[in-house]
Amino acid sequence: MNLDRVFENNEVWIKEKLSVNPKYFDELGEGQNPELLFIGCSDSRVTAEELMGLGPGEAFVHRNIANMVSGTDLNVMSVVEYAVVHLKVNHVVVCGHYACGGVKAAMQSADLGILNPWLRNIRDVYRLHKNKLNAIASEEDRYDRLVELNVQEQCVNLIKTAAVQKAVRERGLKVHGWVFDIHSGKLIDLKIDFETILENIREIYHLD
Repeated sequence: MNLDRVFENNEVWIKEKLSVNPKYFDELGEGQNPELLFIGCSDSRVTAEELMGLGPGEAFVHRNIANMVSGTDLNVMSVVEYAVVHLKVNHVVVCGHYACGGVKAAMQSADLGILNPWLRNIRDVYRLHKNKLNAIASEEDRYDRLVELNVQEQCVNLIKTAAVQKAVRERGLKVHGWVFDIHSGKLIDLKIDFETILENIREIYHLD
């Protein structure tokens, strides 16, 4: 890739935005008030705002390998805290995608160096749902189902946090689990019942 092209594209983009709204960048500089936090995968084929049809300022976005929400990852925890407590988003979305390289890598018997502890989180998801996953004959279908279950478990991890629990009580924050079908372009709502999940884990994870 010729990186000069990136800056040329940027100039074209600026002109296009100003032709539609001469105050576009003045308004952009006034601050942000996003409605949702989107936690997605770093995969270069998945563009958060574009697949949702949203523009700058409408979504607060965090991306990492396989859209993980780990309580020991200060990066994602800081993003959640800032989005929920300070920006006061009303929706938090964990969005995985089919054909996820991180999910497939986690299921390989290979030493992947620094990736090992990160991918271990996905292996833990497999362990939790091993019987159901092993019952799926097709390897591709099994990986797709693991993508969905990984999204579900990351939603559970979100629900375990104090910031999310407090926002649920005080203003009805909603947690959502989605999957992006990279083969069709469709967003799929897994319809995760986070309120039931919260109720089921309340005895252990409830935080005042």
